[in-house]
Amino acid sequence: MWIGGVRTIVLDENNRMLLVKQHHDDKDIWMVPGGGIEEGESAVQAAAREVKEETGLDVKVGRLVWHVEEVSDRGQRFVDFFLADVVGGTLELGEDPEFDEAGQVLREVKFLTREEIKEIKYLYPEYLREEFWAVHEAGYMGYNAFKIRA
Repeated sequence: MWIGGVRTIVLDENNRMLLVKQHHDDKDIWMVPGGGIEEGESAVQAAAREVKEETGLDVKVGRLVWHVEEVSDRGQRFVDFFLADVVGGTLELGEDPEFDEAGQVLREVKFLTREEIKEIKYLYPEYLREEFWAVHEAGYMGYNAFKIRA
């Protein structure tokens, strides 16, 4: 069975990336906001919802940057990585509705520079450290997979 997820890359006007710190397996791991696609929800809807839940920000989801598939001992899954722009809300640490208050994994949310991201010990996925910036600087930021073509 395939399990679908999303991650959303949000850059601010200073080219800093929005990251959330989550605590898993005795480690603080920085990542872009995201999570699972819920039943009846599109990937774009899930991307906007997850950003709102974790960061308090409203976003307009844009281009699909990566579609990553994994087949491992954890099963089969995919994660779509989107670019999005902030259109409202207030930056604040949210919560994960799947966990009760004692089980929350979210620890911090903030915009970080490329240089700050390079210094993060635990970053998921690792290709946010260099690969993202290379395609960003080259001007290739994926495509609009959801645009209807005539």
